[in-house]
Amino acid sequence: MDEKTFARLDSKYKKKNEAYIKQFESDLLNGKASGKAGGGRRAVPMAKGKPKNMGASIRRLFSYMKKDTWKIVIVLILVLVYTASSLAGSYILRPVINSINGGNGTVATLASGITAMALIYAAGIVAQYIQQRIMIGISQNALASIRNELFEKISKLPLKYYDTNNHGDIMSRFTNDVDAVGNMLNNTIISLFSGAISLVGTLVLMFYTNVWLALITLVMAPVMMKAAQFVANKSRRYYKQQQAALGSLNGFIEETISGQKVVKVFNHEDASVDEFDYLNTDLRGKQLFAQFFGGIMGPVMGNLSQVSYSLTAMVGGILCVLRGFDIGGLTIFVNYSRHFSRPINEISMQMTEIFSALAGAERVFEVMDTDPETADAPDAKAPEHLTGSIVLENVTFGYEPNHTVLKNVSFYAKPGQKIALVGSTGAGKTTITNLITRFYDINEGSIKIDGVDIRDYKRDFLRKNIAMVLQDTHLFSGTVRENIRYGRLDATDEEVIEAAKLASAHSFIMRLENGYDTVLEGDGANLSQGQRQLLNIARAAISKAPILILDEATSSVDTRTERHIEQGMDRLMKERTTIVIAHRLSTVRNANAIIVLEHGEIIERGDHDELLAAGGRYYELYTGKTELD
Repeated sequence: MDEKTFARLDSKYKKKNEAYIKQFESDLLNGKASGKAGGGRRAVPMAKGKPKNMGASIRRLFSYMKKDTWKIVIVLILVLVYTASSLAGSYILRPVINSINGGNGTVATLASGITAMALIYAAGIVAQYIQQRIMIGISQNALASIRNELFEKISKLPLKYYDTNNHGDIMSRFTNDVDAVGNMLNNTIISLFSGAISLVGTLVLMFYTNVWLALITLVMAPVMMKAAQFVANKSRRYYKQQQAALGSLNGFIEETISGQKVVKVFNHEDASVDEFDYLNTDLRGKQLFAQFFGGIMGPVMGNLSQVSYSLTAMVGGILCVLRGFDIGGLTIFVNYSRHFSRPINEISMQMTEIFSALAGAERVFEVMDTDPETADAPDAKAPEHLTGSIVLENVTFGYEPNHTVLKNVSFYAKPGQKIALVGSTGAGKTTITNLITRFYDINEGSIKIDGVDIRDYKRDFLRKNIAMVLQDTHLFSGTVRENIRYGRLDATDEEVIEAAKLASAHSFIMRLENGYDTVLEGDGANLSQGQRQLLNIARAAISKAPILILDEATSSVDTRTERHIEQGMDRLMKERTTIVIAHRLSTVRNANAIIVLEHGEIIERGDHDELLAAGGRYYELYTGKTELD
């Protein structure tokens, strides 16, 4: 990658990063738990120091384990048994060694001591095994609940969220971030609790065995904790950056793979490789710092524990010689010194995993805390059926507060009428359909269906009564039959075939290897663009919705195929209120009314003949004197 390319990409992602930081800091100042998910792909959210919501994130994670409270109690009891057996097994060495050292020991004494130690350790091993089995079940239940809640929340988010957030980054939260949380729930929580119990128990036995040696260990403990805190603070920040950088890379990979045809047709392969190289290098840098500070935790704590161990052994030996301290006591104390250092080391090592998991949890909770679609009114209506009359009155709308897309738009469509919207790209045609379906809510004015404001209907009822065929086709994994039936899940096989015939799709479906049972690959990659669109039209045909929206529905179909499906489309639109958006004006000649939009305003309306006679904008578009943008 040359310096010029690097500078361009660095500038691009630094701007995104700065925007994210400002939003992140603003959210914290406003008291929000984790900040709103910002727009676009994020580069590196530089969360410095201790996360403001660490405690809230931990409490929230534990809330997913409430239903297994009684299992957690059993696990804690088993942890106590395991810790107690470990400590008690070590303490048995003291009388055995002292008896042998004093000359009073026998084979029977040694055998009984070893037997007691074996039984105690065996009890600890069994307790640890059962505890791990139970804890795995608890953590997997919690993860399943998190995934369910996350997916349920995603299904309730407004369309604006998907328009302003990278899909790859959203997927990264489902996979990498949730997996990081799972790793912590599986192992780290119990390790922390076991370590804390072991520390307390070991310290009590150390003071019971020898106060002076215990004080030496206590003096070293703050040094070890201070070192652990320093390394942890460093690793916490870089783990947060690593998770965000990973989301950025995943987002770029997702959009590059899905847009591979565009990449190739514009010869953008080298530029894509450069951008990937930049993001990959950025992730590598974040991972190097995160893994470095996470990796040095063990060696640092291990060396400090060796210092503590050496001091204990040295002072203990002096006490044995000068103060009559028993050899058995020194033996178990040295052992306890390792016991005391090990939980500190383990806890310190687990901190890196905890910070990685909490960074992932925060990103998951960001999605969960995003405002969903506005709730239905308590008295929202859901009548048995709609006739399909549509009235827009002085509708004004903008996707952003300072940018108005529609300005005082008013028109009506009687039941069964076909209304065509034409105009330049960006005139507001698709925006009108987004408002009718309540993908977005209007700023001013009203939209009424059957005389009732659409905000007074239940949202799912409203959308159930509107069928759409969009310009961009999307097919799901599954058979052709299942994709057509997506329009109405209770449709019979006969109705599926009839809908396919209505959309002129039946003939090509029957030529497929397995007909209606042919499994579609990767969004219908084994079909042509026109065939995919025909299946989308069949999907709309099978719906009994009284309102039909066709947004450039035939744009991906060749002229010959378009002529074949026109009759079927006419049958599809019969007795349905239809709103058609089309650049091919020949497809809207038979519309009851044609509405011409420019810059978000209606400039002309009438039928085909009336608008041609008027000689205005529609006449220019139809005769080719002015082309659609």
